[in-house]
Amino acid sequence: MDCGTASHGALLAAAPLAGRRPRLLPLSPPPSTPSIQIQNRLYSMSLLPLRKARGMGRCEASLASNYTQTSEFADLDWENLGFGLVQTDYMYTAKCGPDGNFDKGGMVPFGPIEMNPASGVLNYGQGLFEGLKAYRKTDGSILLFRPMENAMRMQTGAERMCMPAPPVEQFVNAVKQTVLANKRWVPPTGKGSLYIRPLLVGSGAVLGLAPAPEYTFIIFASPVGNYFKEGLAPINLIVEDKFHRATPGGTGGVKTIGNYASVLMAQKIAKEKGYSDVLYLDAVEKKYLEEVSSCNIFVVKGNVISTPAIKGTILPGITRKSIIDVALSKGFQVEERLVSVDELLDADEVFCTGTAVVVSPVGSITYQGKRIEYSGKQGVGAVSQQLYTSLTSLQMGQAEDSMGWTVQLN
Repeated sequence: MDCGTASHGALLAAAPLAGRRPRLLPLSPPPSTPSIQIQNRLYSMSLLPLRKARGMGRCEASLASNYTQTSEFADLDWENLGFGLVQTDYMYTAKCGPDGNFDKGGMVPFGPIEMNPASGVLNYGQGLFEGLKAYRKTDGSILLFRPMENAMRMQTGAERMCMPAPPVEQFVNAVKQTVLANKRWVPPTGKGSLYIRPLLVGSGAVLGLAPAPEYTFIIFASPVGNYFKEGLAPINLIVEDKFHRATPGGTGGVKTIGNYASVLMAQKIAKEKGYSDVLYLDAVEKKYLEEVSSCNIFVVKGNVISTPAIKGTILPGITRKSIIDVALSKGFQVEERLVSVDELLDADEVFCTGTAVVVSPVGSITYQGKRIEYSGKQGVGAVSQQLYTSLTSLQMGQAEDSMGWTVQLN
């Protein structure tokens, strides 16, 4: 899951890969292709529609394996990497027709995609996305974190949205191909991660309200640093009691694209008032915590960590699930239940979890004009710090993966 808005301006630079080019993809752009200057080095931007790219030969596992031979890093300021789009070299794409089966897919140059204006995603919002990360270890190998969980969550969301979903094996292999094809964009150890964004959209044309006749599965990636500009530092939330993120029976429990557009208004108002993000309440009783714009929320009291139960209006975050298991392994008692907004008044700590933020400590929460502050070392609570360190050490390969969550790409 992600949380908040990007704190770093977008960098758009599709640099050609160093070394030998794959024969199947003619990447040299025409002379008129626009270019931009980044770090005193000129990069050409290849903007190839998917329709034309699909006509070329596809580059699948063999393409990805070729990239494992180069260890060159892209020319970026890795010390000041924010959470913004950095255009990388390649993306994965696969199509699914009326028979519900996806083709084997493959890599194409990153660039704009061609889409019918009557497509299901543009007219009726029939789309899902996922988010996961790849980390570079000190020995140069790359780790993925729980990609099968993302694949299964996409399948759950696709069923709710009347969409076919790629099989788990295809999803995971496509993620691997995308990471290896863009290997030089995986940040050096400790400098960030490669954020991976799988998309499933109704790309087929449909005028009446109905499922699209064709679907496109896309994966692109971008190197990222901290999601919040504060890094591992306290964020300040405001409880929203007018706008609601989700309602019972709706789509709050799946990662459909419409869930995120609906929080932008409340988030914009909160940021204009100086808050980092918004904490939503349930839409019925208006007194139970649900989640931040796109992060799960946890409340700490003594040795007990409480988080709202998954009941259809809250996204089942993969980081949330991981933090619960890590906390249990550390001897904490974890409760998944209804958590009243009044419990914030007496909490020792509050923190958020998500793919982008991992663990984000909360420094203060404002509710109906009253500000509740949480103290800790430099504003970071001891439990938040412990869980953040434990999970990130595992994700980056700095600790033994006794959970079996990481997938290594050599």
